[in-house]
Amino acid sequence: MNGAAADTLALTGGEPVLGTLAPVDWPKTTDADRAAVLSVLDSNVFVSDRTGGPTAVERLERAWADYLGVRRCVGVSNGTTAIELALLAHGVGPGDEVVVPALTFVATAMAVVHVGATPRYADVDPVTFTMSPRSLAAQITGRTKAVVPVHLHGLSADMEAIGDIARRHGCVVVEDAAQAQGARYRDTLCGASGNTATFSLQMTKNLPTCGEGGLVVTDDDGVADRIVQLRQFGETIRADRPRRYVSHRLGFNAKLSNVQAAYTASQLERFEEYHAARRSNVAAFLARLEHLDGLQCPAEPEGYEHAWHILRFVVDLGRLLPGADTATARNLLIRALRAEGLPATRYQMMPVPEQPALRSICPQEPGSWPVTQDVVDRSFTLQQRHLPPDAGPLLQDFADVLEKVWSHLKVLAELAEGADR
Repeated sequence: MNGAAADTLALTGGEPVLGTLAPVDWPKTTDADRAAVLSVLDSNVFVSDRTGGPTAVERLERAWADYLGVRRCVGVSNGTTAIELALLAHGVGPGDEVVVPALTFVATAMAVVHVGATPRYADVDPVTFTMSPRSLAAQITGRTKAVVPVHLHGLSADMEAIGDIARRHGCVVVEDAAQAQGARYRDTLCGASGNTATFSLQMTKNLPTCGEGGLVVTDDDGVADRIVQLRQFGETIRADRPRRYVSHRLGFNAKLSNVQAAYTASQLERFEEYHAARRSNVAAFLARLEHLDGLQCPAEPEGYEHAWHILRFVVDLGRLLPGADTATARNLLIRALRAEGLPATRYQMMPVPEQPALRSICPQEPGSWPVTQDVVDRSFTLQQRHLPPDAGPLLQDFADVLEKVWSHLKVLAELAEGADR
């Protein structure tokens, strides 16, 4: 960064570090991906209920199960549906309660509501941003049937502690690993711990498809068989006989297409390479930020391997920008970062239970998730679409942005004080 660029904030008329907000460059579609999709188009077999040989969906299911080291994988239409079908396959329904974290994407809680159950919200740990085991224990009632820990941002929840609590209370654990492909907890890949786990293949994910898709993994053949039925109108589809159009349970049309599966299977061939590059790039980026006062960078606790799907930074706004309320200070900081070309976003605007669509069915009092509220109020994020495996140089530019803005905190504090008058 040259002296002129560092001299004045772009927000106040200076030259930005980056000429424009960083472009979205994910997923990386290669000739191999195109060939995989074309092979499905040439086969004219587009859906997963066709008989006569393994489909692209079945090949992806086997490849992902083998990668994780689990018995079964079932492809479905998207990550939200994956959670819904997993809960239904475990018998969760009306009258049941399911504990989810208050900090997650809204789909985690909506999936619970969609199956007729009621979500209860556990607070999160202030460092990992994943479900707090202590808060989980406090939220379990006699109606609790399941727990859905979320491996948010690509970091596993504390599955040993959560699993112990769930077993003591007879609750099933369904892991929401939508953002955590490739992450590890104590040397075990997320999704391979013995619980039922769900993944999203939405195009922003570390393992993407060319649109939407989801996977459910389990070592329980009964659970997997029920999910296979549920995704196909409750029917049993077998390769050795024609489709009979007999529904054995109330199911859905929740199939994954062969085009999407072929694209993801091709991406999976490069997944480990991409994962390693992302980890190296993010480590070098975060090392540049260690000296910035009042900035809590995302952490990788001992025994965890982060997939780095999203980076969340928590700022001590009250100390760095003391002249304004938290919302004003946060918004001003994000504006300053974006003016320099860093695509900072809030991601979550509020704790999930305070979403308008869910507020009326929340059984808890507002303020039951103070850590989540504090994280939402004082943080900004960088999302996966700006963290592709070749983003090393871009992340170094982002470090330049953060260093520049932090060197002008006095100017921001004056602006914040004026904005709050």
